[in-house]
Amino acid sequence: MIAFFTDTILGQLLVILGQCLLVLIPLLVALAFLMYADRKIWAAVQMRQGPNIVGPFGLLQSFADFLKYIVKEIVVPAGADKGVFFLAPMISFVLAVVAWSVIPFNDGWVLSDINVAILFVFAVSSLEVYGVIMGGWASNSKYPFLGSLRSAAQMISYEVSLGLIIIGVIISTGSMNFGAIVAAQDTGYGIFGWYWIPHFPMVFLFFISALAETNRPPFDLPEAESELVAGYQVEYSSTPFLLFMIGELMAVVLMCALVSLLFFGGWLSPVPFLPDGIFWMILKMAAVFFMFSMVKAITPRYRYDQLMRIGWKVFLPLSLAWVVLIAFLAKFEVAGGFWARYTLGA
Repeated sequence: MIAFFTDTILGQLLVILGQCLLVLIPLLVALAFLMYADRKIWAAVQMRQGPNIVGPFGLLQSFADFLKYIVKEIVVPAGADKGVFFLAPMISFVLAVVAWSVIPFNDGWVLSDINVAILFVFAVSSLEVYGVIMGGWASNSKYPFLGSLRSAAQMISYEVSLGLIIIGVIISTGSMNFGAIVAAQDTGYGIFGWYWIPHFPMVFLFFISALAETNRPPFDLPEAESELVAGYQVEYSSTPFLLFMIGELMAVVLMCALVSLLFFGGWLSPVPFLPDGIFWMILKMAAVFFMFSMVKAITPRYRYDQLMRIGWKVFLPLSLAWVVLIAFLAKFEVAGGFWARYTLGA
């Protein structure tokens, strides 16, 4: 009976919908607690309490904020292009969700196990720039428009470095499938077999580029200090503003997942005698998110010219040189030494 139901178009659609909800609902709930953790970490660094009223230990504060945004009035500027104005936050949210369709949480635990998963993630994340530009332009105000231009230039600049760093991992693995990348790190040496060792310098470049790509401090330059407004989001309120915020935070968690998969073995156990599983994937993502939060709490904001200079004059040449080095090692199959386990064909 079940097989007959899944053979029908309706049954297949319901199965796909159920799989999508199985990923989306836990992800949205996790975002609420990650936002709570982000605020508590920031508060601890500043020696204050942070959220501590709504629910036990303030755990329900994020859900209260969510309810607040839902019930607030949606204000649309008089001269705004209403169609584009509402389409922009939907694009940012939907694209941020779609990218998770190829992210595995365990061996085989993925909605779409495609061979070009990395290419898919970059294609989708690149399209998120359109949501930013559309939101700033449709508001019909100079402040959000300038904020959208800053954010778009920032995102495009650091996508180049992220792409080149990932190319080095692709060369080492010989595949753009996340499952294959994690499997290539399963060398039996535990934590010492993961790609954070052979690609050690690129781990830091990838982490910093991810901060800039997701507009996280100290690179939250769409919110200019001289303007004291929220960049391209300044004219948004209520649910549209919430969609922008969820999309941005979801992109941050996506970067945490990418760092875990590309450099720290994904769901692989750090010690050989402990079983692999989703627990390790979640733990590694939480550790990377903690680093994101600590950077936000302890690092002063960069100027925009400093941000762009680092991206184009430091990160781009270094990541390009690293790709050339990895390609050289893979081409000549460096064997017998440290790189033997990490080069293609060795």
